[in-house]
Amino acid sequence: MNEVLAQYQKMNATVQTEIENRKLHEKIIIQVGNATCENAAGAWDVRKEFDKLLRASGRNDIVIKQTGCTGRCAAEPIVSIYLPGKSPLKYEFVTPEKASRIFQETVLNKQIVLDYLLDKTDRIVYKNVVTFLCSAIISVKEAQDQIGTFNQLLTQAGIELNTIKVYQGSGFGFRDELGSKNYYVIVYPENVLYKIGNVEDMKTIINQHLKKGQIVKELIVNKNFIGERFFETYGDVSYFNKQTRLTLRNSGIIDPESIEDYIYYDGFKAIAKVLSEFTPDAVIDEIKKSGLRGRGGGGFPTGIKWENTRKPAGDIKYIICNADEGDPGAFMDRSALEGDPYSVVEGMIIGGYAIGAAKGYFYIRAEYPMAIERITKAINRCRELNLLGKNIMGSTFSFDLEVRLGAGAFVCGEETALMHSIEGKRGQPRIKPPYPSVSGLWGCPTAINNVETWANIPVIFLYGAGWFAGIGTPKSTGTKVFALAGDVKNTGLVEVPMGTTLRDIIFDIGGGIPNNRQIKGVQTGGPSGGCIPANQIDTIVDYDSLLSVGSMMGSGGMIVLNEDTCMVAMARFFLQFTKDESCGKCTPCREGTTRMLEILDKIIDGNGILEDLTRLERLANLVSRTALCGLGQSAPKPILSSLKNFRKEFEMHVVEKKCPAKKCNKLLVYTIDPVKCIGCTACARICPVSCISGKVKEKHTIQQKKCIKCGQCYTACKFGAITKG
Repeated sequence: MNEVLAQYQKMNATVQTEIENRKLHEKIIIQVGNATCENAAGAWDVRKEFDKLLRASGRNDIVIKQTGCTGRCAAEPIVSIYLPGKSPLKYEFVTPEKASRIFQETVLNKQIVLDYLLDKTDRIVYKNVVTFLCSAIISVKEAQDQIGTFNQLLTQAGIELNTIKVYQGSGFGFRDELGSKNYYVIVYPENVLYKIGNVEDMKTIINQHLKKGQIVKELIVNKNFIGERFFETYGDVSYFNKQTRLTLRNSGIIDPESIEDYIYYDGFKAIAKVLSEFTPDAVIDEIKKSGLRGRGGGGFPTGIKWENTRKPAGDIKYIICNADEGDPGAFMDRSALEGDPYSVVEGMIIGGYAIGAAKGYFYIRAEYPMAIERITKAINRCRELNLLGKNIMGSTFSFDLEVRLGAGAFVCGEETALMHSIEGKRGQPRIKPPYPSVSGLWGCPTAINNVETWANIPVIFLYGAGWFAGIGTPKSTGTKVFALAGDVKNTGLVEVPMGTTLRDIIFDIGGGIPNNRQIKGVQTGGPSGGCIPANQIDTIVDYDSLLSVGSMMGSGGMIVLNEDTCMVAMARFFLQFTKDESCGKCTPCREGTTRMLEILDKIIDGNGILEDLTRLERLANLVSRTALCGLGQSAPKPILSSLKNFRKEFEMHVVEKKCPAKKCNKLLVYTIDPVKCIGCTACARICPVSCISGKVKEKHTIQQKKCIKCGQCYTACKFGAITKG
């Protein structure tokens, strides 16, 4: 037997035995998120409360485990309770006080605390939850028709619909779904997966399983899809069951500091397969066949980048993981590093083997202390098990990793600036060519990919390039992780197949706009992207489609904007960021962003003229064509897209001196309604410039020339007599 496979099988068998033995004693598991976002929401205090309660109980069959965050940010801290023979119970917004009740009622007495359940929208306890899993080639209407048929059959069978919950989920990466229109359903709490070929199969499942509680063995299929563990745990939650998790497949499931947990779920199986079955050139061919494009923003084909790095002569080559995540509102890389560090490490080992590198670097911003700690621990554990270092797993391949910290400069997300930073130089970009694949770190050929790209590499070799290429669109394969933020109900991390529409992400997974507001637009790609108006939210998310509407994929930031957003102020917000983060090396970026910011300030202050819009647009186009690096070239995108899609709003600021969103203070006019004013003097007493006149119990007025637009009078008035507009 191949030495590499023999070592892997021995290691895997040891882990399988250890964990299976552990399961015999761990009857109940309390799983608490331990990640930066979870702890900021109070998870650490929740963990300490469970520890205290567990010690007091004297039970030795209950264990508390940590995990990374699930990505359901708006509901953290999240606690999952695993009871024997039952689907895990997920609780949201858990506090130490709630933990006490959960421990007493759920852990000790096996009762559901209905009020705390994650994303629970009603007070019904369903007997079963049925989730339809549909492949990407099945349309939404086809899936909905199938669910409609299933609900009709439930009624015909005499089953009340309020006892069964039926969800429409995603494909979740079935190995045998491609090219077919098969339907699958998972039935909870038994976690049984059925394949449905016709209406008769539906009737059988309903009559035997849902009515009689008997498993339909002839319709069972093996759960051999990539997100199996995640879906078994979270597939009965609507926020998750329409996602397809590849990058985040283990986040929220495994203990990120346990290499045993990672190995138990096929961890390092991909590298064992690669080292035993693939030549370096064959690895690159497989990546090219998969269609994987870099998830860091530009979308350059990963296989071609690796091929270009392998070709140059020389014994010294490097690979780098770019974890310098600097976009406002982006936290995908941090979550992946904290929740599943070993998948990124494994991807980098495969990349190092493919291009002939003996050394790789993690470049992580210092503001991510937990990510740094977990990656460092992962590297050390891999060295202990001969997964890093000399002659990995008994092969002739030697490779090691090192962590380097960034100081938080946004420009160091640009690959040449990043390499300068690793070298100990000032983080500034250089002119290309030569590209890093020819002359990179210390002048040697270097392949740089971001966290999400590296995390996808093991998936491709576990399931095959053809399988991966079948997810997404022909030119943008696989999935993409987005940090969904802004004016949307369900903020958090969302991973969906390429080709999913913005509407589906925002309204189906994200739950829509809170407080019955209307959507105005969505900003994708962070400060390097553009704002897409509401009338284009049926645009699909892939590299080319987003570029066609004036935005870009970027690293995956997605900020939803409601009708109360001022687009001039929003464009200014992103430009202020890129102006502050400019390294100053090239004149177009250094001076161009400053001048554009001055024009926007002039408009927001009420001093703009129509010619300013022409100047702004011309200058933005000039900077995008002439700046040295991607930061400067993309800095004008928020301005250009906003001018294109929301020009009337800019013109109102300039011509009418009004902000339709009522956000630009210097364009606001505060007036007092004489009908509503009772002369209480509250507004006059709080005014810092004494511009409000009027005696007690008499109508008050505001002297507009003296008013500084601070808005304190508007806040102080209890009778709604003061308006702003």
